[in-house]
Amino acid sequence: MTDSYQIMLRILLAAVLSGIVGFERELHGRAAGLRTTILVGVGSCLIMLTSMHLFELYKGLTTVDPGRIAAQVVSGIGFLGAGTILRFRASVRGLTTAAALWAVAGIGLAVGCGFFAPALISTSVIIIVLISLSRLENRIRRDVYKILKVEAKGGIEQLCSIRKVLADYQIEIKDMDIEKSPQENKFILSVQLKLSTDRLSSQVIETMSGLTGVTLVKWS
Repeated sequence: MTDSYQIMLRILLAAVLSGIVGFERELHGRAAGLRTTILVGVGSCLIMLTSMHLFELYKGLTTVDPGRIAAQVVSGIGFLGAGTILRFRASVRGLTTAAALWAVAGIGLAVGCGFFAPALISTSVIIIVLISLSRLENRIRRDVYKILKVEAKGGIEQLCSIRKVLADYQIEIKDMDIEKSPQENKFILSVQLKLSTDRLSSQVIETMSGLTGVTLVKWS
């Protein structure tokens, strides 16, 4: 087992490398910021050091796998990462932060076993990905998938009018579901749409709200 100086160095290095990743997340106001990532990194480092210590302590007396305890960090960190993921309507936020926590755990494990060079390189790559690629992603034109709900009185004429609006905006219909109410002479239409840009959302609502027979239009 390494001496006390090496142990202290590894724990401090794990804190520094984890803190670099956490600082970037903190700047963007994410749920898992500076403190959380440092705790994950230091904790992972400690678990790896403990695994190595147990291996040295019981070597020759019993079969001890130093990677078994450390492996539980990889699966266990998933529960912490799940807490950073938020689902709001049709969007999901926090996946990058959850992945960053998982990567920080890997950094801590690498530092704990003295794998310094890969830990430093991985930290650099993670920071480059979080900072540089986020700017690139913002420039990429993405399709937007949304569900539109429309309540209208009438029948086939109103349905055709709704579809014409979508066609005019060149919006692709991916799926459609209709609930009819013959007694009240109305229907509820749920349409999954593929939009070329999110800026069309308000325009679609405004146009459809002006159609004859339409009583409610909303995104869900």
